[in-house]
Amino acid sequence: MINRLCIIGVGLIGGSVARAARAKELCHEIVGVDADADNLRSALEWGVIDVGFSDVAKGAANADMVMIATPVGSFDVIFNALKAIWPTEAVVTDAGSTKCSVIESAKRVFGEVPDNFVPGHPIAGAEKSGVGASTVDLFQGKRVILTPLETTSPSAVKRVERLWQSMGAKVYQMEPAHHDEVLAATSHLPHVLAFALTNMLGKKDEQQEIFQFAAGGFRDFTRIASSDPKMWLDICLANRREILPLIHQFREELAVAASLIEKGATDQLFALFVDARGARQRFLDQLEK
Repeated sequence: MINRLCIIGVGLIGGSVARAARAKELCHEIVGVDADADNLRSALEWGVIDVGFSDVAKGAANADMVMIATPVGSFDVIFNALKAIWPTEAVVTDAGSTKCSVIESAKRVFGEVPDNFVPGHPIAGAEKSGVGASTVDLFQGKRVILTPLETTSPSAVKRVERLWQSMGAKVYQMEPAHHDEVLAATSHLPHVLAFALTNMLGKKDEQQEIFQFAAGGFRDFTRIASSDPKMWLDICLANRREILPLIHQFREELAVAASLIEKGATDQLFALFVDARGARQRFLDQLEK
């Protein structure tokens, strides 16, 4: 049982952690920290958190577990705010979408990664943001990746693992660099593509009423372009080393498709579509495991 859980960033992820922790009776008190006063007020009014602070250090004081659920571009500021009161007897973890950048941030601020800090990333979310988008079952059946270092306390890892499992998640461990490589392909690149396509068609829509006649396929493909722009700016800059080669590779793949269409290469284009459908089915099969 966690006595005092401090969640820094009471948005979609942080708010969902709070809701799930309360519903599962995993802690006695939930403290929320958020720079957005309106969001913090809503979290208090809806009973998502028990106490709210705008100051990171005050909110994390006396907590026995701290969850950082803010955009990855904010971690230098968060770590600096925590440095003076770093809770050595507590466990600190995060929910950032990139792991190497978070670890590098900790090294910049502390000189080394504290052994009670467990980097993590829940593979769950939605295109909406803020505490109003949070749900009690967001992590049910979802995967959570922890990326501890060799110096990370095994007991701290176990505590974080138990927290996520208690909220219904399946927990895996992975090297930080491998995490960033995998997520660049499966999450970061698709978001860039959705943003880019929607931006391109948005310019055309001004003259050609494209959105008025857009079908369900457009809605489904571009749903994630409704995601928080600030969060995705931070992710793209933090993981650019992995994202950029994938963008170049996708450009080459698109050029191949364009060439086949231009040539009317029926058999080859059909084979491309068949292979792609098969790859997607393998993805769907993996989701069921």
